Amino acid sequence: MTVFRQTLGSTTYRFDHLVELMAKASPRRSGDELAGCAAATDAERAAAQWALADVPLDLFLTELLVPGETDDVTRLILDQHDATAFAAISHLTVGGLRDWLLEVVTLPDAAERLAAVRWALTPEMVAAVSKLMRNQDLVVVARAVQVTTAFRTTVGLPGRLSTRLQPNHPTDDPRGIAAATLDGLLLGSGDAVIGINPATDSPRAVRDLLHLLDDVRQRYDIPTQSCVLTHVTTAIDLVEAGAPVDLVFQSIAGTQGANEGFGVTLAMLQEADEAARSLRRGTVGQNVMYFETGQGSALSAGAHLGTGGRPVDQQTLETRAYAVARAYDPFLVNTVVGFIGPEYLYDGKQVVRAGLEDHFCAKLLGLQMGVDVCYTNHAEVDQDDMDVLLTMLAAARVGFVICVPGADDVMLGYQSLSFHDALYARDLVGARPAPEFDAWLERVGLMSESGRVLPVDPRTSALRTLGAGA
Repeated sequence: MTVFRQTLGSTTYRFDHLVELMAKASPRRSGDELAGCAAATDAERAAAQWALADVPLDLFLTELLVPGETDDVTRLILDQHDATAFAAISHLTVGGLRDWLLEVVTLPDAAERLAAVRWALTPEMVAAVSKLMRNQDLVVVARAVQVTTAFRTTVGLPGRLSTRLQPNHPTDDPRGIAAATLDGLLLGSGDAVIGINPATDSPRAVRDLLHLLDDVRQRYDIPTQSCVLTHVTTAIDLVEAGAPVDLVFQSIAGTQGANEGFGVTLAMLQEADEAARSLRRGTVGQNVMYFETGQGSALSAGAHLGTGGRPVDQQTLETRAYAVARAYDPFLVNTVVGFIGPEYLYDGKQVVRAGLEDHFCAKLLGLQMGVDVCYTNHAEVDQDDMDVLLTMLAAARVGFVICVPGADDVMLGYQSLSFHDALYARDLVGARPAPEFDAWLERVGLMSESGRVLPVDPRTSALRTLGAGA
């Protein structure tokens, strides 16, 4: 076990394990304070970051933060590691990796160079380097990473910004869902997925919602994919029953215990991926999984302890969840960055930082990463904070964002982005929807050739019957 020391002025700080060093090097957040692993002072945090910068990358392969004998996520991480690709960067320290990344992004072949090391990097290495980076560093490196996935649309291409249209309704009323779906489609939303969080998880209700969304898609020939965010086991059963399942959803986390808290195992995820792929419902690709993550999920499940019973910081555990996700080559992954609550991310500054960290870490590990730019009403966060995060994510070329009518999810009771917010972000960075969806918007008269949403006459629109709830 390595002990780390760093002297600042007349004070020498000691960190008794890599777990402790990682936690105390993390930018301040309420979840780590709740877990009792955060730095006590800004000086201690600076000392930890200084010491972390000198840690060799290969130490993360031998000094495990979560023991492999008790955690299948750790075993998965070790199995994924590409030792051959790692040889090119194995001489680096964490600080050296930061310098290397910031140098690579200035080169014309940056995307290829970053892709070449994605399986050489473990989640712990990526989490560690993120702790040494300013917000602008997280943006500029994530911007250079290219990850593309496909089902009926292609997400992640240069010059594109996709959206999840989230037409949730507190009673799963088909008319309410249809109205919200129409609202989003008219404003150019829904190219990543039209995804519903159901008010109930009963298989019959989920099946009915799947048929509702699939009927809308087929009636208007919309090139997109649908998803009802039910438990993975329910989705597997519905696939076997012949329901129109496009994407299979599951919340995941960075430890075996936290995933068990979600009622899921790695074997279940593998079964779900194979079941959905067997349907071959995609037209331009067959990426079929949709995962959701969020800092604090392991802590909220009491499954956040690592080597020696030490608490692992929530950002490192979040990044470990990306190892689970990338094992199944998903179509979409998103962090619900401010959804879990102020116990884990207290204010706007912490939410913005966490969103940039999650996006950076997931893309560097090779995932098509989106962000639910969101917060709960009892957090010290407001819509101005969401504007800041959205703007920075757009600059970082985020794959997709989640949008709800009026930025207010009336079923889940939290604040997210509106359809208009996505239009702002696209206009700001000169991005358009996924190409297949973009062409459909032009074809039905909802978008101009220049990418501007067009006013619609409800009497003549191709979507007029959807507006009537038909």
